[in-house]
Amino acid sequence: MRPTGDPPDAPDAAQLGRLLRGGPFHAALRAAIAARGLPLQRLQHRLAARGIKLGVTSLSYWQQGARRPRHPESLRAVSALEEILELPGGSLLRLLADPLPATGPPRPAARSYRALVSVGAAVEGLLAGMELPADGGLHTVGHHERVRIGPVGELCTRESQQIVRAHRDGVDRYLAVHHGDPGCDATRVEVAAYENCRTGRVRRHPEAGVVVAELLFDARLRRGDTYVFGYGIADGTGGRSTEYVRGFSYAGGQYMLQVAFDEAALPVRCRRFARTGPGAPRTALGDLTPSGRHRAVHLLEQDVRRGILGITWDWE
Repeated sequence: MRPTGDPPDAPDAAQLGRLLRGGPFHAALRAAIAARGLPLQRLQHRLAARGIKLGVTSLSYWQQGARRPRHPESLRAVSALEEILELPGGSLLRLLADPLPATGPPRPAARSYRALVSVGAAVEGLLAGMELPADGGLHTVGHHERVRIGPVGELCTRESQQIVRAHRDGVDRYLAVHHGDPGCDATRVEVAAYENCRTGRVRRHPEAGVVVAELLFDARLRRGDTYVFGYGIADGTGGRSTEYVRGFSYAGGQYMLQVAFDEAALPVRCRRFARTGPGAPRTALGDLTPSGRHRAVHLLEQDVRRGILGITWDWE
């Protein structure tokens, strides 16, 4: 994994040119930083030399799309970045002309739960009973997920921290979906709100081993707003687990999945994979080696595509 603050792999000149012409801003900035090969810390120092104070965290959020420069001092920093990154004058600022992202072309329709998970019909049935719109009004900018596998190979817990952006006004909740392994007792699965949210309604489908939980935000979002929240799910009721997957209705955003194993139940092989749907073949296979002390593997996807990402493992 690349050290924190290092630029991503450099794009070619044609790709950078397309992004500078058509955006979005965060992708164009990320490509320009990668093309010049400058770590974020060095960019920060060069901005400081011009009398502009900007944190590495802000630069990171800008290039991930988690935040968008709006204030005069931030726009001054963007103008200076154009010079530092040797870009045409105004090329990044032009992409910020509209203060809200995604106000141009309509956002593509999300993929349905049926297209993403084998228990999609059960999930959609629970959502219908809660009388909530199919489009929750959010898409994920960043998602870090940690899964713990117990001493007999069972899925014990999973914890999530997410950054989301609203693509319509009035959004004030997120729907967390949990699908347990075969044998899961959905009535015993527990949902906990950790950060910037609280638990609302929880609905269960015992036959499918599915739990849907409302996580209510501490604020009502406007279109373009971002929000950070965290939650966890405790299971431990299913049989021996052999994979963990996450479905993505929208493209874009960063996803990190870490799976940690108990010392009493270590797999013999772990692999990452992708799928276009629940019945599709696995692609993008890659071996993962558990770290010795933490007995964990992870995958990191910088620019998620619609579909499924996951980690699978063999016990023998």
